[in-house]
Amino acid sequence: MEMIVPARVVLVLAAVVLGCAYQATRPPPPAILGAPGGPPVTSPRVRLKDGRHLAYREAGVDRKTAKYKVIFFHGFASTKENEFPVSREIAEELGIYLLYFDRAGYGDSDANPKRRLKSDATDVEELADALHFGDKFYVVGISMGGYTAWSCLNYIPRRLAGVALVVPAVNYWWPLPVNVSRTAYGKLDVRDRRTFWIAHHMPSLFYAWLTQKWFRMSPIVRGEPDAFTEKDLEILTELRRKERESGLVDPAKATQQGTYESLCRDLTILFGTWEFDPTKIKNPFPDGEGVVSIWQGYEDKIVRVEIQRYVAQKLPWIRYHEHPVAGHALPNMDGVGDEIIRELLLGETPRGLQSELDG
Repeated sequence: MEMIVPARVVLVLAAVVLGCAYQATRPPPPAILGAPGGPPVTSPRVRLKDGRHLAYREAGVDRKTAKYKVIFFHGFASTKENEFPVSREIAEELGIYLLYFDRAGYGDSDANPKRRLKSDATDVEELADALHFGDKFYVVGISMGGYTAWSCLNYIPRRLAGVALVVPAVNYWWPLPVNVSRTAYGKLDVRDRRTFWIAHHMPSLFYAWLTQKWFRMSPIVRGEPDAFTEKDLEILTELRRKERESGLVDPAKATQQGTYESLCRDLTILFGTWEFDPTKIKNPFPDGEGVVSIWQGYEDKIVRVEIQRYVAQKLPWIRYHEHPVAGHALPNMDGVGDEIIRELLLGETPRGLQSELDG
């Protein structure tokens, strides 16, 4: 006997299903740092003009006596505890002060509900001013931190002494020639393409997508082995071993305020519609008083080389270095970190890797 479901019940069930779907798109409020029940604040912080705080970590030589001050922008799902490979010998030889900080919503830095490309750049400027950096400073953007470096080039170029973009993240919806974007995008795993498409076209639903369990997630977002080359995995395995032994890096700390304020905001900002075209940025050093460089691995499966090459061609004042066998772990290859820093600060053409780099 077929059961007849009253129309009223159908409407109620539909309303419940739609309500649950709507709730799934609404991220929970961020965990409040230092509040009862919230994550404890374990780092020094500076207070910004809007009342938020940025947490930082210092390394290298003493800030007051340093000849060079360099700010590092960490990558996706990382924190200020993730080191950039600058050797102690280079830091002491050149007199380099190194500043790492948690970008908004990561680690011990307060979330920013109004976070945008521009706010990331002004965060950097306020941080530098709070620590009395002076008129100019150097910046290094690694992977996802690359979009913060682009933001600084666009919004605060007068404050920059030099910029290094190291395997910097790219946006497949920048104003690019169709053949460039199509080639680069087409090389991605279908799960990556699907995730990035949602981040660009449906950002309001991205949190629900990132937390759903029905479809397999992007290997890049999840940091799965498929997203890396064999050489990458060798380098990263050794790096993770050292981090575990040191006890200084806690992977869970990156998202302790919630994945929405860290991972989701990163991806929707990176793949959203940018407020500026990076290929039209003006040279901040027209008289050659500073260096801007891009460092890219030809085998990188996370950041595709085609877009990086196009950007470098459109901005001929950028020094472009492409390693023929490196992947996304390029900066952690032996000696590369020091080469990046020497070029950034001294303008030196890479020496030890010169035969392997096309720049």
